[in-house]
Amino acid sequence: MEKVIIIRYCEMHLKGKNRGWFERLFAVNLEKSLKGLKHEIRRQSGRYLVENFNENDIDMITAKLKKVFGIHSFSVGLKVKSDIDEIFKASQTVSHSFGTFKVEAHRADKSFPLTSMQINAEIGGRILEACDGLTVDVHNPSFVINIDVRENGTSLVFNEFLKGAGGMPVGSSGKGLLLISGGIDSPVAGHMIAKRGMSLECIHFHSYPYTNLQAKEKVVELTRRLSEYSCGTKLNIVSVTHIQEEIHKKCNGEYMVTMLRRFMMRIAERIAERCGAQCIITGESLAQVASQTIEGMTSSNSVVKSLPVLRPLCGFDKNEIIERSRAIGTYEISIEPYEDCCTVFLPKHPVTRPKLSDVMNEESKLDVNSLIEEALSSVEIINF
Repeated sequence: MEKVIIIRYCEMHLKGKNRGWFERLFAVNLEKSLKGLKHEIRRQSGRYLVENFNENDIDMITAKLKKVFGIHSFSVGLKVKSDIDEIFKASQTVSHSFGTFKVEAHRADKSFPLTSMQINAEIGGRILEACDGLTVDVHNPSFVINIDVRENGTSLVFNEFLKGAGGMPVGSSGKGLLLISGGIDSPVAGHMIAKRGMSLECIHFHSYPYTNLQAKEKVVELTRRLSEYSCGTKLNIVSVTHIQEEIHKKCNGEYMVTMLRRFMMRIAERIAERCGAQCIITGESLAQVASQTIEGMTSSNSVVKSLPVLRPLCGFDKNEIIERSRAIGTYEISIEPYEDCCTVFLPKHPVTRPKLSDVMNEESKLDVNSLIEEALSSVEIINF
């Protein structure tokens, strides 16, 4: 009898001839998540088993597995030989000593001498004989003894199905560059797109000394937290102080946010080309703030020449985003009171519906290319 963790995956079972590729990538991501912890991962007919781990690490292992995209559910259970006596012993081990229960067996191995219903009856009857504090309730039991008779001569016995992160294995849908600020939205956007299988690299724009170093450290910590879901990442930190100073000095201040966003998108596209990202990802939500009107988004998009811009939160309201932020563990970091670059030189009345011709007229007052090159020369990279 061996304690194991049984992992079931999500949409990969729907794949055709390339299913094996998804499964191999999923196994690599499982290994990455458990790196540094004693364990072995084995594939077993549509399941993955974590075996030979230190039982003192089980809480840490399950916490890490909850952040692996592609997992539908997992269970901590016992692996035994497919023998009815061995299955009964394991069932006794996972059984409670009082309350109501039912046995639910699944027989993948059709050569096993008992059917699923017969296994239910046999194990349920033996459990009742062995423990006076239990009664059967097949409709609303206080716990369930699950028995999974596999094709390889072993059976898995467990109680709970723990919910996984869902989605697709990170890396199965290409790579994107996430614009990450110190706010609530962008980490949630990154989490959502990683859930669909996209690996992430991040870019953050800062305005030191107008913003302090704590603002930078806040983004570093948000990226670190996000990297736990994305199997690691890189953070590109870029100074845009000189760009904001030039806009403030030479242009209509009401266009500060719109023009800064356009510079960010240009720089992001250049960084994406360097790192092999296939799209740019932002945390924008339609109509949430002045720069996130459809006109503002159109203005930002117009400077991106070769890549799609993904906005996973576009249809979400703030409360929905906050709820997701809490669930992934970034909310408390995001609300730390350190300002980001978008608050520097913020106009009292920013343009909310900028005309592209007016924006381009303001930009003509600047040496756009040299400002971008100066920003690119400032890039600092942190690996997670």
